[in-house]
Amino acid sequence: MTTRRNILAGGAAVLAAPAVARAQGNTRSYILATASIGGTYYPVGVAFATLVKLRLANSRGIDMSAISSAGSGENVRLMRENQAQFAIMQGLFGVYARDGSGPIQSSGPQQNMRSIMNIWGNVEHFVQRATLAPTGTIADLAQMRGRRFSMGARNSGTEFSNRFIFANLGINPDTHFDLVFQGFGPSAEALLNGQIDGSNPGGGIPVAAVTQIFARQAAQFKLLSFTNEQATQADGNNGLYVPTQIPANSYPGQAQALQTIVQPNFLACNAAVPENDVYEITKSIFENLPFLNGIHAATREIQLETALNGLVNPVHPGAARYYQERGVTIPERIRPA
Repeated sequence: MTTRRNILAGGAAVLAAPAVARAQGNTRSYILATASIGGTYYPVGVAFATLVKLRLANSRGIDMSAISSAGSGENVRLMRENQAQFAIMQGLFGVYARDGSGPIQSSGPQQNMRSIMNIWGNVEHFVQRATLAPTGTIADLAQMRGRRFSMGARNSGTEFSNRFIFANLGINPDTHFDLVFQGFGPSAEALLNGQIDGSNPGGGIPVAAVTQIFARQAAQFKLLSFTNEQATQADGNNGLYVPTQIPANSYPGQAQALQTIVQPNFLACNAAVPENDVYEITKSIFENLPFLNGIHAATREIQLETALNGLVNPVHPGAARYYQERGVTIPERIRPA
């Protein structure tokens, strides 16, 4: 814990660093954009930057600093303007960047966006009042017409994810539900108090808000599952969402595993970063996972077997070289040009 605190405290000092790659002698210094300091993106970003400094600065002339930001949406802009060369982002913003859609529609497709790896999954947790969930699957959203549903905080990744999923399921949330915009904690309290009937606090298992709901009123609510067909429909042929399991007993009263969907939180980079630098960074991450795992639990999900799951942007050639060396097949849709 002392080591982890020292690393994060040291990472905070880089917030004032100029957000631009700069050459210092033979060293290439890169900026990694994350999100707010209180979330998961920032400490994971600091872990990556610390690893690069320790393993690659002296031996390979590659340095990295992590900075906080407003999150995925701003990270797209920072990378477009080359104020950051690397970023941690929600997978959905990879779709927006690829297509020039959603909140970045006015900026058009981001031709500079490349992917490196899936870091950890953002698991969807659709919670609905049990009396409105006769099948226990996402089809029960039909029972929610006119009912109050929390979309998450306004302009949050949760709201964008919900809108993406609903659109692919053929649901217009603005007309189907009576919408409420609240964060995870207030949404949980609103469900428990009977003020709303559904929400989707997506995140890593276990999500504290979901635990709170089922610890207090497990019999009153259901976690909605997805069949394989429903999961495919929710993805909308984007290759972003894939089925995943919420293991049994992840939440109080949840005796059986259930299938839902998951999108990645992924490490992205600018296409202009030299191939060899991205190769060395990718290799260093996979060869030093115990170090990263000791700093933040989210990095425990990094695995070669799932590194490309849910990625929609072309893999950077440097990362592709490492995967090819390790015998990992890169899907054709995201292979480097």
